[in-house]
Amino acid sequence: MTTLPACCTSLRQHWPLPRPLPGAVLVSCAFDPTSITPDDFARAGIVPSAGLLRSVAKRQAEYVAGRVCARAALQQLDGRDYVPTTHQDRSPIWPAGIRGSITHGKGWAAAVVAAQSSCRGLGLDQEALLDDERAERLMGEILTPMELERLDHRQLGLAVTLTFSLKESLFKTLYPLTGQRFYFEHAELLEWSAEGLATLRLLTDLSAQWRKGDQLQGQFCLQDGHLLSLVSA
Repeated sequence: MTTLPACCTSLRQHWPLPRPLPGAVLVSCAFDPTSITPDDFARAGIVPSAGLLRSVAKRQAEYVAGRVCARAALQQLDGRDYVPTTHQDRSPIWPAGIRGSITHGKGWAAAVVAAQSSCRGLGLDQEALLDDERAERLMGEILTPMELERLDHRQLGLAVTLTFSLKESLFKTLYPLTGQRFYFEHAELLEWSAEGLATLRLLTDLSAQWRKGDQLQGQFCLQDGHLLSLVSA
């Protein structure tokens, strides 16, 4: 029998994003890296890699919290007891027929899962909201020339953080489907609304199914100075 690790708070199943995704389950928890104990992996029923055991407490707590959320989401989805292990590229290994994504930030982790019959891909990302000064320094690395032209400087921190996060979610959605890495310049945020909805467009071919010009829908919400985004295919 597994129990919640000492570094994690109670799990919460909820949907903080503005538009429900039929068939998807999202579970989150808060975590405190300073509270992780040597037996938290065993307590949670998670087998860590040797590399993870050598990593810092923050990395260990992020991993434990994310995997605990993922297992709870899968249990809620179809009753299975499964903890995603990790590919060599550090992406999660989901069961056959399952699409999912894990994210963790400063003291908060979440996982979202859905059956492959409900969606082709899922990407979830959380980012701390950039202040305007840092956003101005980073925007040239994150935004395409067209995105820079459309940028609303009255909401600079939010706009740059949102573009970064949605592109991260887009990558998490499409990389498992295409096996192709792509970067900030290979996609653009076409539009987003105050209601938390967004549209992205690919600027490069990734596979026969995912081509330049294809558009995907995203959504986002703000919570406690952090931005959570999700892209689904």
